[in-house]
Amino acid sequence: MTAAFDPRAHRLVPQQRWFEDFTLGERFALPSRTMTEAVFLAFQAASGDNHPLHYDAAYCRARGLPHMLAHGFQVLIQTAAGAGLFPHLVEESLKGFLEQSSRFLRPVFVGDTLYPALVVDELTPQRTTGVVGMRSTVHNQRGELVLEGRQRYLLRRRPAP
Repeated sequence: MTAAFDPRAHRLVPQQRWFEDFTLGERFALPSRTMTEAVFLAFQAASGDNHPLHYDAAYCRARGLPHMLAHGFQVLIQTAAGAGLFPHLVEESLKGFLEQSSRFLRPVFVGDTLYPALVVDELTPQRTTGVVGMRSTVHNQRGELVLEGRQRYLLRRRPAP
């Protein structure tokens, strides 16, 4: 006889982590993605941004650009932690996404492939919780840093046994 299915046990990562389980310098790679015209179109549909700089190749070329220019937020969303393992590791301990900031360092055009990552750079313990801060980066296929920023998450500390 097989055991009854329990949806709570259906996890991508079976071992949950708490604030104390993270270390400075720990890296979470996120999936790479090529910025195709379809990705640009999907971002336009989701954001409502209709400036031709982001959606009209002829307009861009007339202004000396090689192709359509990605909106900064289109680049930023590549750092969404949910694309990687981090949120699966903290299903039990995550209390909230506190903040994010970012700087856009280089342009991203149609055809560029982006490689985002998050690296733990802050561990601030509190009484029952702690803040995990992560440096967010996005590099392009040429190894150039196109975005850098920070994200901070509030996690529960490990419950007493």
